[in-house]
Amino acid sequence: MPTSTSFIPADFLILVVDDLPTNLKVVGSILAREGYVMTYAISGAQALERIEAATPDLILLDLMMPGMNGIEVCQAIKANPAYAELPIIFLTASQEQQHLIDAFAAGAIDYVTKPFQVQELLARVKTHLKLKDTADRLRQALDEVEKLAGTDPLTGVFNRRRLFQIAEQELLRSQRYGSPFSVMMLDVDHFKRVNDTYGHLAGDAVLREVAETVRQELRVTDFLGRYGGEEFAVILTETDCQQAAEVGDRIRSQLEALTVLTGGHAVRVTVSIGIGGYRLPSDDIDTILRRADIALYHSKASGRNACSIFDDSASGGACRLYTASPAPAQSRSLT
Repeated sequence: MPTSTSFIPADFLILVVDDLPTNLKVVGSILAREGYVMTYAISGAQALERIEAATPDLILLDLMMPGMNGIEVCQAIKANPAYAELPIIFLTASQEQQHLIDAFAAGAIDYVTKPFQVQELLARVKTHLKLKDTADRLRQALDEVEKLAGTDPLTGVFNRRRLFQIAEQELLRSQRYGSPFSVMMLDVDHFKRVNDTYGHLAGDAVLREVAETVRQELRVTDFLGRYGGEEFAVILTETDCQQAAEVGDRIRSQLEALTVLTGGHAVRVTVSIGIGGYRLPSDDIDTILRRADIALYHSKASGRNACSIFDDSASGGACRLYTASPAPAQSRSLT
């Protein structure tokens, strides 16, 4: 997609599809004089290969071709979500109304009849390229807005609202397939003391570093979010509580060994972690989060800097500590 807001033909790639080389040459020369970049195909099958090799910005497609005709090519393109938004203009010598109806039904946005007027062809090409460019920019802007709306501005991880949305999706998936998933609640110990001693800028630096350290220990299929204040939550997909506790204690030990250098100070923190998991089809997100939260407070009551698992197989539910050997010390400067 072009990066400039002005219309520059050389920024656009047009795929011209026609089984007659003479027609390809005529259309190609017209577009080339305007500065467009072209690629060509002489059959429907070759057109689909060209799209895979280099996604064009617009397709000029001959309607009547042997083998795979233009309607069939158009249907195949529109059936692929990756290319469904590509604008397709049919080039046709047919005067049959049904052919044009079929073309639009297949997903075409326009047509030009042969023999065509050069200025008409160029005008239609430019119009639809500009419309596509505008639509692409709008989608990109909306994607950015959606990303910002679901991101914590301080740490760059998901915010609470977005994390809840993901948790609901994961719960539905687990209910459907019977797969495990766990939630990890993580709270920075004595965080108020960090703010009071070193200032809020240092506290912000600590939260960013905690988020980054946690993120590095997760898989791409896991989801990290800031739950509020100094508290984070992690959704661990396809992971039971015991496996989640292993991840949690690894995170705990990494953070225990970490020194955050900020504002001329060396700040050390620890975290308390609680693990809760999905067990029954009747479970909801609030239930799973409550299990993790109870386990988190068990870690704090046990002296902090700990990871606990909520085990509701026991009568009334119970928590147990998980322990593992600590990681070697490390330091990462933020200045």
